[in-house]
Amino acid sequence: MTFDMLQKVLFKHCDPAGIVFYPRYFEMMNDCVEAFFDTVLQAPFEEIHKSGAVPTAQIQTRFAAPSRHGDHLVLKLAITRVGKSSADCQILAHCDDQLRFEMTSTFVNITLEGKSSPWPDALRTKLIDFKDIA
Repeated sequence: MTFDMLQKVLFKHCDPAGIVFYPRYFEMMNDCVEAFFDTVLQAPFEEIHKSGAVPTAQIQTRFAAPSRHGDHLVLKLAITRVGKSSADCQILAHCDDQLRFEMTSTFVNITLEGKSSPWPDALRTKLIDFKDIA
């Protein structure tokens, strides 16, 4: 199973050549993760950040093809591993049938002091359930 997020490429995402400036892809990736937590896990970041956070600890990305102003991307997020206090995800972004980028990352549940902390049971269960449906 994947969580799908639609993203139209806006002027603000583009460099003077009219293609997505690669740091903007990282913003899109983070927007997708945040929307996944809010929509699927029912754990919005604004609630999580009252007692901790879920930062990205590792990220690897391959840019397969450029995206241009006005393109409509579909970002597909899948959970690939759930650990005690971390999880791995993959995001594939396509425009029509063309892959634009692929990303794998690890995010970690942390306390306000910045120390890793086990996932709350309900959240961990939702992460595992989503992963296992795939």
